[in-house]
Amino acid sequence: MRISAAKLPHTPDTEAGNESAHGYITDKDRYLARVKRIEGQARGIHRMIEEEQYCIDILTQISALNAALRGVAMGLLDDHMKHCVLDAAQLGGEAAEAKFKEVSDAIARFVRS
Repeated sequence: MRISAAKLPHTPDTEAGNESAHGYITDKDRYLARVKRIEGQARGIHRMIEEEQYCIDILTQISALNAALRGVAMGLLDDHMKHCVLDAAQLGGEAAEAKFKEVSDAIARFVRS
């Protein structure tokens, strides 16, 4: 199973000629390992349904999968706030306003899900 990232609007940090890496880049390998485990959990749930396992056992695994996804999302959000948003806030102006709106919208989407 291959996960493709949705194309979300973003404001690159190039306004002041300052290209910076994404906040999660230092933990990229850790995030990739976590997502790989999540893929395995999803395949395990698929297999459980194919094998007609007990409903509660499947629901327990779905709960674990949701928790794992929330963990990745919270880590990415934290990294984004500590790097991308902080950098934009220090520059100020429209770039900062755009980053604050972007992260606010991302939090709203996360809370609704």
